[in-house]
Amino acid sequence: MNLDRFILSVLRWADSSYSWRSFRGSRHINQTKGEYYRLLQAVRTDGAWEEWLLYMLTGVEETAQQTTRLVHSIRSLMQSYKVQMREQLPRIYSQDLLNNIFGHPYSKIAFVERDLNVSRITATRYLDELTRIGMMQKLKIGRENYYVNRELMALLGNAQSV
Repeated sequence: MNLDRFILSVLRWADSSYSWRSFRGSRHINQTKGEYYRLLQAVRTDGAWEEWLLYMLTGVEETAQQTTRLVHSIRSLMQSYKVQMREQLPRIYSQDLLNNIFGHPYSKIAFVERDLNVSRITATRYLDELTRIGMMQKLKIGRENYYVNRELMALLGNAQSV
């Protein structure tokens, strides 16, 4: 899947009621469907709960380990953005702005206005400055500008390989 299609998918997902939690938790089952169905059938026919429960707990453990690695990667990326913002954009740096661009894989002028309690002009300037130094990518979709945190998107898009 190319990045633009992935970004559009994330934008649609962000506006829906779909949950990352349900998506991430099913990865183990999706990757081992044959084993899952074999064990589930053994529960039905033989009451073999122990093996099925161990399989499910292994999935929970793997998902937790993977999620922990992803969180550490996001924290590391956030720290590098913080340093870069302080060095290159000291006049606009704030923890609130940093939190805004990491709260979702994309931001919009309205989000920055609301979250930082600034004017539309100031919010636009902040996002354009972040785009200028390569921290965000500006995409115009319809009449709306989206500012995509490409590095965060890459982390989330490759979560299983983190």
